[in-house]
Amino acid sequence: MSAFTSARPSRRPNPRMLAACAVAAAGLAITGGGVYAALNATAFNTAPQAASSGTLSLTMASNGTGFSQGISNLAPGDTVNRYISLTQGDTMDGKDITLGVADGTPTLLTTSATKGLHVTVTSCPTAWTPGTGAGTCSGATTVLLASTPLSTLTAAPVSVKSGVNAASSVLNLQISLALPDQTETVTNGVAPAGTIQGLSSALTWTFGETQRTATVTGS
Repeated sequence: MSAFTSARPSRRPNPRMLAACAVAAAGLAITGGGVYAALNATAFNTAPQAASSGTLSLTMASNGTGFSQGISNLAPGDTVNRYISLTQGDTMDGKDITLGVADGTPTLLTTSATKGLHVTVTSCPTAWTPGTGAGTCSGATTVLLASTPLSTLTAAPVSVKSGVNAASSVLNLQISLALPDQTETVTNGVAPAGTIQGLSSALTWTFGETQRTATVTGS
């Protein structure tokens, strides 16, 4: 007998058997799918429901003498008044109002808390009537911002009004700019170091607000 035995030839799969298995598997798949079949139902509104979002807006307008009218030749102790109106948009209430100021050409007028300009904001329930001096209000005035260095407003916006700003409401404001009293001595035509004289600024006044408090309603 030889030391090596010959390996048995491998059997090839029977094609008929493979076909039968495939048919059986397909039958099981169909049967399995049938097990999970179920009835379904849906319901929907036949008339579309309207839904819309509101718009938050705040617009500014001059009242006679506004920010578009420049201020010149200020002397220490002077106060200049300007008048504007802020109108709330007509679809959504706002909340709280802040005021910030940017200076395109910073000088001591807007960077010094002691020498620079100070601002006061006063509201009137009706439109202000500008005058040669302080304007007049046909109602009780409210100081929204007491005298504050303009440098504070250029650093960050400050609050000038808290609470709800009702849609379509108008806020009538008097903006008073004052150059504080201070003493300087000009010697032989030469101003001292750190003088407040001969300076100019380019001011942009920005009022901001937030949306009203979000609500949950059932009607």
